[in-house]
Amino acid sequence: PILEASRTVDSSADQPALISERSFVHQEGLPKLPVPPLKQTCERYLAALEPIVSEEELEHTRVLIQEFLKGGVGERLQKGLERRARKTDNWLSEWWMQSTYLDCRMPVAVYTSTGVALPRMHFEDRQGQMRFAAKLIAGVLDFKRMVDTETLPVQYLNGKPLCMDQYYQILSTCRIPGPKRDTVVHYSAGTTPPSHVTVVHNFQFFVLDVYNSDGTPLTVDQLTMQLEKIWNSSLQTNKEPIGILTSQHRNTWGKAYNNLIKDRTNKESVRAIQKSIFTVCLDAPMLRVSDEMYLSRVAAQMLHGGGTRWNSGNRWFDKTLQFIIGEDGTCGLVYEHAPAEGPPIVFLIDYVVKYMQRPEMVRSPMVPLSMPQKLRFNITPEIKRDIEKAKQNMNIMVQDLDVKVLTFSHFGRNLPKQHELSPDAFVQMALQLAYFRMYDLCCPTYESATLRMFKYGRTEAIRSTTVDSLKFVQAMQDPSKQVRTEQVFFLSCTLQKHFAIHGQAIDRHLLGLKIQSIEDLTSMPEIFMDTSYAVAHHFNLYTSQVGSKTDCVMCFGPMVPDGYGVCYNPMDEHINIAITAFNSCEDTNAANFAQAVKEALLDMRALLTETAAARQ
Repeated sequence: PILEASRTVDSSADQPALISERSFVHQEGLPKLPVPPLKQTCERYLAALEPIVSEEELEHTRVLIQEFLKGGVGERLQKGLERRARKTDNWLSEWWMQSTYLDCRMPVAVYTSTGVALPRMHFEDRQGQMRFAAKLIAGVLDFKRMVDTETLPVQYLNGKPLCMDQYYQILSTCRIPGPKRDTVVHYSAGTTPPSHVTVVHNFQFFVLDVYNSDGTPLTVDQLTMQLEKIWNSSLQTNKEPIGILTSQHRNTWGKAYNNLIKDRTNKESVRAIQKSIFTVCLDAPMLRVSDEMYLSRVAAQMLHGGGTRWNSGNRWFDKTLQFIIGEDGTCGLVYEHAPAEGPPIVFLIDYVVKYMQRPEMVRSPMVPLSMPQKLRFNITPEIKRDIEKAKQNMNIMVQDLDVKVLTFSHFGRNLPKQHELSPDAFVQMALQLAYFRMYDLCCPTYESATLRMFKYGRTEAIRSTTVDSLKFVQAMQDPSKQVRTEQVFFLSCTLQKHFAIHGQAIDRHLLGLKIQSIEDLTSMPEIFMDTSYAVAHHFNLYTSQVGSKTDCVMCFGPMVPDGYGVCYNPMDEHINIAITAFNSCEDTNAANFAQAVKEALLDMRALLTETAAARQ
């Protein structure tokens, strides 16, 4: 349950097309998410298990599936889902958000939030940092103007309009911790929508009003001046980084939160952060590293802030959007995943980066602006203990996360396209090959796919490990040349198997049947208690393609303790790939896996060139 990004089956449509018209012009006409046929899902589920479980386990699951289909239990749950589908706009989206995000009790930092590292900016001092932050705020406010006036261009995929709802969930929203389940609150829906952003510097929070009294946004000059004021009034690091509390296990934070907001001042300060349009984190410089290590370090910095000695206290991890701008030119963002997937965030980044490249706007007459308000917190001994605990846990988490960014410079998505292959599927096969070479087996692999062609659609899982992908990676290990053509055949087979996108894949359907059974208060069907089900959902490779025009890299933590998180952005002539693993697992190593992926990509290129030459 980490990051979901859009992927397309048709390689030529890797970027959704944009057409200028009202954002919601197609919203009512979007089709509803279908409930796939039960028998079809059961058959596809068995096929997905074939390359990853033993013959005995598979046989056992076959028997359970037969009972599930014949005994009437499956049919009953299926009917329940179909009823729900008739009554709701989307039978899945609410269940998905609850079960995957709001019920999940792991910390949001590293475990569910996603970081984005942008290319290094060329400012080396705080004036540059303030100016850059001011332009960025202006760019996001310009994006917000399109959201507010519903003039965001509709996105299309293979000629079909996509649901635009998620674009309306990323600004002025915040996750609120609960003792057992969280909620997401959307503040722009009220009568007085928020008109401020939160700025955090040296662990201190400020309210920065970004609109003039006449409703016009502050200019870049005005914003720079206000940020300077904030910077100058927070020169000393705050002893108690209150924001670090948001990085805790959700139950722990839920308890600490209720304790924190008993005090009226604290409650008002917390509300001001939650209600803000977004947060801007003005970070201290990172530890200096070599150029080769730089991107890996920035990606880690975006995910967790580098630990309590660095910038981990300079965050409010529950806030949907936090832009991070370091004094040393590092920049990017981290977003809380519950309200939206990667594509709206990437669209926002591309928009803001382009906006910031425009020539400076008209200089504004300098009306004196009032000092941004500093948010106060009363720290009781109990809150201080909570903060100390959170600091310890954050440092453990930082030590445990291994991050490696591979900038693969030998070719980009243009190469597979020349051979009429999908760039996305090409990278997926390289991941399969790299994993097989390292571990001598295939593992359950998750690749997120968009369901936004359906109303309120979120994501579906593509299972990249198939019987064909297994044959392909085995064939690639065979040194004899005769199998080359066979390899290409398997490669193309596998790449075309990337179905899933018509709401007919298995993962969300199985989840729906499982939740339906919980809602019905009946005993849990055997197929969900089966070893195969646990194996199938233990995604050692948790992957996502995020296609951005900006040369950025997205990253997220692994989904399981012994797995890898892999996020890639295929540009025309190179590929950015961020790989994460946990140091506490002896079997995984992000740098080793990155090396294996690099070799796999090069070997697959060699295979394509050889066969093309042989054909000619």
